[in-house]
Amino acid sequence: MNKFNSNHIRRVILDMAFAGATVHIGCAFSIVELLTVLYRNHLRVDATDPDSPTRDYMVLSKGHGVMTQYACLEELGWLTRDDLIRYFKDGSRLKGLADAHIPGVEVTAGSLGHGLSVGTGLALAAKLARTDQKCYALVGDGELNEGAIWEAVLFATHFKLDNLIVIVDKNGHQAMGTTDDVMALGDIEAKFTAFGFEAITIDGHDEAAVDAAYARMKQSLNGKPKAIVANSVKGKGVSFMENNNIWHYTRLNADTHAAALAELGETT
Repeated sequence: MNKFNSNHIRRVILDMAFAGATVHIGCAFSIVELLTVLYRNHLRVDATDPDSPTRDYMVLSKGHGVMTQYACLEELGWLTRDDLIRYFKDGSRLKGLADAHIPGVEVTAGSLGHGLSVGTGLALAAKLARTDQKCYALVGDGELNEGAIWEAVLFATHFKLDNLIVIVDKNGHQAMGTTDDVMALGDIEAKFTAFGFEAITIDGHDEAAVDAAYARMKQSLNGKPKAIVANSVKGKGVSFMENNNIWHYTRLNADTHAAALAELGETT
């Protein structure tokens, strides 16, 4: 099996969620391709040293999708299978939200909105140090309700942080409903463009499109921060989870775990 295979990552997420009797499966599934392609082809890290001073930064501002990142960190060898199977259990070091104490996790996130601000700081530090490091910051579309996001966007434009690549997981849902019902966002790409970003919209599950977007944005050194608006499906990959917002907080049982694995071509 190739490293960073999206189908395998989804299997790992299901096993983690089942083992830990925990939630946030749908919002982890919507970012699988975004993270697998990033880790596989673009994020510059030292596999022997998660804290390498020359690393690129991956800031998961959407901290409730952290199971996807944990699965990728196992692929790097920074987490073990035992870590994942003990996810969310008593004594586990893996919490249900992103935690900066874990190797490879740059920001403690879960209280939404602040991760992007940390990412802009990392990008500014790299600029001041005159390195070629990139900072990738993944936010949810519901997270764009937070004012701190737009303060960070203004900051990034002012300081010409063209080494900052914001990835918006536009799955159309947040915890309590659809984004249109809670607070309509309008044209997200147009908003980022109006704030001075170079922005594009892609299919967030088309790995070729995701790969091309990362390649374009990391090579574009035009003084503009970047935004990739990724249209995605919450719960992508399992039919009874897709666009079904109950899977933001619903836990797997033995039957739904087996049914989900079967749809991925896996067995228990």
